[in-house]
Amino acid sequence: MKVAVWDTYVQREDGKIMHFDILVPSETTNQYTVFEFGKHYVKSKPFRSNQLSTKECKFCHIEQATEEVIASIKKVGFHIIEMENCN
Repeated sequence: MKVAVWDTYVQREDGKIMHFDILVPSETTNQYTVFEFGKHYVKSKPFRSNQLSTKECKFCHIEQATEEVIASIKKVGFHIIEMENCN
């Protein structure tokens, strides 16, 4: 499965910047759908953060998905790769 990688940065209320990637099937091209996935992920965190928009979330590239990513996408529609300040 090919996935689209959306590079995402969201400022937390404590001033730290969360950096994570949202992975979706490459056929998913509606940015608002991707934003909703990102908002869902951010809401799952125990800290508050700013809103997610086109300034914070941009399409980056297409890559081949791993089995873990494919399983996650089949289960919930997307996969998150946490990079910085996500916990």
